[in-house]
Amino acid sequence: MRCLSATVATLFLALYPALARAASTCEPDGVQTSGAIYRICMPAPADYNGILIVYAHGYQDAGTPVAIPENQLCVGALCIPEVANALGFGFATSSYRKTGLAVLEGQADLLDLVRIYTARIGNPRRVYMVGASEGGLIAALSLERHADVYSAGIAACGPIGDFPFQINYLVDARATFEYFFPGLIPGSPFDPDPGIVTIWGGYYDQTVKPFVLAPANRARLDQWVKVAQLPFDPSNYLETFEVSVRDVLHYGVVNLNEAATTLGGFPFDNTSRWYAGSSNDLLMNLLVPRRAAASAAVTAMNTLYRTSGVLTRPLVTLHTLRDQQVPFAHEQVYALKTAVSGALLTRHAPLAVDRFGHCNFTHQEMIAALITMMFYDQVVP
Repeated sequence: MRCLSATVATLFLALYPALARAASTCEPDGVQTSGAIYRICMPAPADYNGILIVYAHGYQDAGTPVAIPENQLCVGALCIPEVANALGFGFATSSYRKTGLAVLEGQADLLDLVRIYTARIGNPRRVYMVGASEGGLIAALSLERHADVYSAGIAACGPIGDFPFQINYLVDARATFEYFFPGLIPGSPFDPDPGIVTIWGGYYDQTVKPFVLAPANRARLDQWVKVAQLPFDPSNYLETFEVSVRDVLHYGVVNLNEAATTLGGFPFDNTSRWYAGSSNDLLMNLLVPRRAAASAAVTAMNTLYRTSGVLTRPLVTLHTLRDQQVPFAHEQVYALKTAVSGALLTRHAPLAVDRFGHCNFTHQEMIAALITMMFYDQVVP
């Protein structure tokens, strides 16, 4: 791996100055036959290297309008289409045809987008898939299932290890929250009241957050951290933990019902789960709300949404160690899968960043992941 590191560093130093001369021209957004909105951005013709980067964006709240999420295209002043074009790549992205859980729809719409790009721009000599968050799972599944289309990819901060584990992480947090803070969120933890969903942002800021973070409730808060296994930065405990609280509760309230509809039934099952980390685990396990999963949802998660780890094309994965939305454990599970399939390090290059936050990467880390992918694409047969 020393040779790889040296090569990545050399390529990074060679390519990074190109960002200063970013020249990007985007066509007017178009509409796919599915109803998804797509965007194609190109460098100057003389700079085009013949390679397409397809970007799979992250989760959008259920019920929001179908649109390309502009806030997911930029990190600070650095925007993905401009960076891709500055480095000579074509760039294309899709809104997907629906919001909420859209893993299957995202795969289909991005495959269709490659066809659209080919018809409008010409056949790219290579297609790279880059995805973040939910898009990270889309990228991993796309590389596993459509190696005839995608040459290599990056899956950043995505639930690539085990999809049921991702659902369990989020809904376990909501279920155990109900034990430590009963009734603070009106309605069932497993069937959110539509009235709360519509006012959730304000209700959380005005009611939930002040109560949970009140000094008088610190003991309960500390126990819930352990039970729900929510990450935080030890040097900034309360502020980073509040981010974890906000994010896991947001999903459990705003998006759980739509996920259940998309998966064909309620996807969470804690009927036999033993929770640990409280001052009285026996009492907690007697009182925590319980719910069984629908068999159709379990089947869907274990077939349509679960990665295999079988790769015939290179995939770089990137994750922070303390990701509050998509736990780092996904990376470890996926690495086990690729180790079993023989792809670990030969086709799967896992990169970890010791930091708190979901998709909390620096510009340099993202570009290093891109260069690592390009290196693997050149050396992997």
